[in-house]
Amino acid sequence: MSDADQSHPHAATVRRLEQSSGKLAAAAITRMDQQLPWYRAMPPENRSWIGLVAQAGIAAFTEWFRHPETPQAISTDVFGTAPRELTRAITLRQTVEMVRTTIEVVETAVDEIAAPGQEEALRSALLVYAREIAFATAQVYAQAAEARGAWDARLESLVVNAVVSGEADEGDLSRAAALGWSSPDHVTVLLGSAPNGDSELTVEAIRRAARYAKLQVLTGVLGKRLVVITGGSDDPLAAAKSLIGPFASGPVVAGPVVGDLRAATRSAQAAAAGLRACAAWPDAPRPVLADDLLPERAMAGDPVARTLLVEEIYRPLQQSGAALLETLSVYLEQASSLEGAARMLFVHPNTVRYRLRRVTDVTGWPPSDVRSAFTLRIALMLGRLADGEQRV
Repeated sequence: MSDADQSHPHAATVRRLEQSSGKLAAAAITRMDQQLPWYRAMPPENRSWIGLVAQAGIAAFTEWFRHPETPQAISTDVFGTAPRELTRAITLRQTVEMVRTTIEVVETAVDEIAAPGQEEALRSALLVYAREIAFATAQVYAQAAEARGAWDARLESLVVNAVVSGEADEGDLSRAAALGWSSPDHVTVLLGSAPNGDSELTVEAIRRAARYAKLQVLTGVLGKRLVVITGGSDDPLAAAKSLIGPFASGPVVAGPVVGDLRAATRSAQAAAAGLRACAAWPDAPRPVLADDLLPERAMAGDPVARTLLVEEIYRPLQQSGAALLETLSVYLEQASSLEGAARMLFVHPNTVRYRLRRVTDVTGWPPSDVRSAFTLRIALMLGRLADGEQRV
């Protein structure tokens, strides 16, 4: 012990603390084994690290008691002996229990360790140190949470970008699983404008809304767009309405429901095409389904929309007989007039009415609805163009 240590008012107690540190650490580990079930269930490697933390804590207290006036980096002294992964292996509550147990062991031994007449000084110092170690514990876990949050945000952004760009692979599925994505059966991608300001706040607002709606989400801000991959609902419009709050003003488009995360690229591409085409439909609802924007998407050059309109509307009508196609075409040309179409076709209006119901049954789009009529008209045009290209 140095001359400075010899002049310490509690030099004898400091010396006794140094001599007892190993025994106190062993006693703390024994008590943890007796009182903490989670400690007994841990693998030997983690128990070993916890033992080092307890020993470092007692050593740090000894040094702090020797020089209480000197600022001490307690978190580094105590927790620096353990790997960062330990904060994932044991929870904050478990760490508090570990620290409390160690402090209790030292407190129980105060009368034995302290030099005569110095018991109260040692007990008071231990009380102050317990407060400091509590703050240090909170700091360590706060820093670990911040680092983990930053890492998770980068990981989530990678997954979202891979889905939007069409590059999602098995690795992205693993990354999504690490973020808590449990591979729901129904997946939809939502696209809209991101609000100005901190993107982290926007992402957190989406997560809160998703928790309230009992939906899974992977989300991120890519440039000026807010992208939300949502799972757990087979109704994309309902999901979009639940999560629309954090989006900036402007259109929000929901892609079609797909079966898994890898197929979500198709939903994302449809939503992106819909978002580009929304300008052609100023009165579109908010949110709007990408499939409701098929005519605008087709006119904007989206080949997927053109194919869907032909394959899901024109071809089924064509296969159902010439009468349906002819009736629908004439009806639309006659400004949706039953009587006008009946006169042009030389049939009774009830016949036209019946055939139009059949059109609705075959395509899912009722000709009497203005918006549906527009979609049907575009589908007929594209179908005829496709037939003309085949004949050339």
